[in-house]
Amino acid sequence: MANKIPTYSICNLLGADRCMNEVVVMRIHEFLRQHKDLVFPHRHDFYQIVLFTKGGGRHAIDFQSFEVKPHQIYYMAPGQVHTWQFNDDVDGYLVNFNESFFTAFCHNPFFLREFPLFNTVSGSPVNILDMSCCTEVEQTLATMLEEFGRDGEFKMDLLRGMLITVLVRLSRAAPSTFREHTSKHNVALMRQFEKMIELHFREKRLPKDYAEMLFVTPNHLNALSKDALGKSAGELIRDRVLLEAKRLLVNSDLMISQIADTLNFEDNAYFTRFFKKYTGVTPEQFRATQAVG
Repeated sequence: MANKIPTYSICNLLGADRCMNEVVVMRIHEFLRQHKDLVFPHRHDFYQIVLFTKGGGRHAIDFQSFEVKPHQIYYMAPGQVHTWQFNDDVDGYLVNFNESFFTAFCHNPFFLREFPLFNTVSGSPVNILDMSCCTEVEQTLATMLEEFGRDGEFKMDLLRGMLITVLVRLSRAAPSTFREHTSKHNVALMRQFEKMIELHFREKRLPKDYAEMLFVTPNHLNALSKDALGKSAGELIRDRVLLEAKRLLVNSDLMISQIADTLNFEDNAYFTRFFKKYTGVTPEQFRATQAVG
């Protein structure tokens, strides 16, 4: 039986002295020095950005494995399952921040979802930056690290401003998941569709449900999705359900029947057929391959 995948907050990951911090900036080598044994699968209840400036190894996010390379950056949203195996010489910058770091300031509960970096529907959690972008982002992160170590007035406001700059720069540099011919209007509509999937995938499985919320016809939404992303609207919804099923399966506290119920399947048998059809293995087999400890 797999061990429960732990979920870390900024507080219990980085110590009681930082419990009041909604943002933490560190060098990677310092973080790894403090957490040498944190190589097993785990999750965060905060957002994380990591820029690698040197070194190698591997890391995985939501069951996708990536080779560590200089100029690589990854973005993680709360709830994503993460593990790593880094070489001794790996280094760079790490920023952890809570959603409240922004929502308490801008009063927009969906502020961070406006950025494509944390899109778990069609986006990629990893990107390789070109030299110009990497240099700019690295310099900003270095300034943030310096400011984080101070006790100056308006410290958090300055860090918040610099982090927004980083998010905007990285969003501009992120490869678009949309095909080049997709119009700005259709990109905006698809991003809204993806945000709605993230909010409602547990109870809404049919494209017509989302088409109604977007004030378009189901046929139009499906055609737009295929044209912009190469996937039907139904496939985008299905893939998000499968991802959540995988996340829940690595938590052994939940029985298969409980996961089926959580995801609003009619029964355990239907969930098992659905999962095997699109992954090639049963939920039990997938859970066994992810066993840790």
